[in-house]
Amino acid sequence: MKPKHPTQQQTNAFAGKLTGLLYSLCCYVFFLATALYMIGFLSGIGVPKDINTGPGLSWPLAVIVDTLLITLFAVQHSGMARQRFKRWWTRFIPAPIERATYVLSSCLVLVLLFWLWQPIATSIWQVTSAWGHGLLMGLFWLGWGVVVLATFLISHFELLGVKQAFNAFYPDRPDNPTFKTPLLYKLVRHPLYLGFLIVFWATPDMTAGHLLFALLNTLYILIGVHFEEMDLVEMFGEHYRRYQDNVAALVPLIKRKPGKKH
Repeated sequence: MKPKHPTQQQTNAFAGKLTGLLYSLCCYVFFLATALYMIGFLSGIGVPKDINTGPGLSWPLAVIVDTLLITLFAVQHSGMARQRFKRWWTRFIPAPIERATYVLSSCLVLVLLFWLWQPIATSIWQVTSAWGHGLLMGLFWLGWGVVVLATFLISHFELLGVKQAFNAFYPDRPDNPTFKTPLLYKLVRHPLYLGFLIVFWATPDMTAGHLLFALLNTLYILIGVHFEEMDLVEMFGEHYRRYQDNVAALVPLIKRKPGKKH
């Protein structure tokens, strides 16, 4: 018998999946570059423009511009993560690359923020002692360590959209989300956000501009946690409700009060 040759439809389908995987990998590489720049942006290490440098506007205008930039990121990042938006979005974007497109969109908004950020140089605190400076920078790097570890604990490549594109080659593989609480997730429900909070606040040179960045992003995280928890309760039901009762959201050892409504 002659071996069966793939049909044109099968060939096109494979090419589409391969293109989707390459696209997702490119988005992932762009994410890595953006994350590295964010480290430099907040620490002032190895980047041409950080949170405290560059020509700036007068402080009232700088506050308005910076607030709008963070608001734009918050709306994009939280809005595109909602299930209702995803159901609408995947009518136009293939499901295997939906997450990668979300990651790419977030990175592009962050790049815009880095580019247009207006420094406000007024000093809030400045730690000059060697041990104090070292302690705060150590906390800064610890925060980033928590962020990276948290992504791998919950599936790093799924969170960043690569796994979904790879799984498109295996359509029969079940894709049922499972509820799990590895390591850091036994201490807080959102260790990823906890890591970012440490990163935002742990600096030996806190300027008014950096303080504005930290305050607005802390507010965004608190709001984002609320909406994310709603999605998680909808997805995992009673399992997640019990988890809420027994594990703190962001600060270890601080839990919900008994009898508080979900």
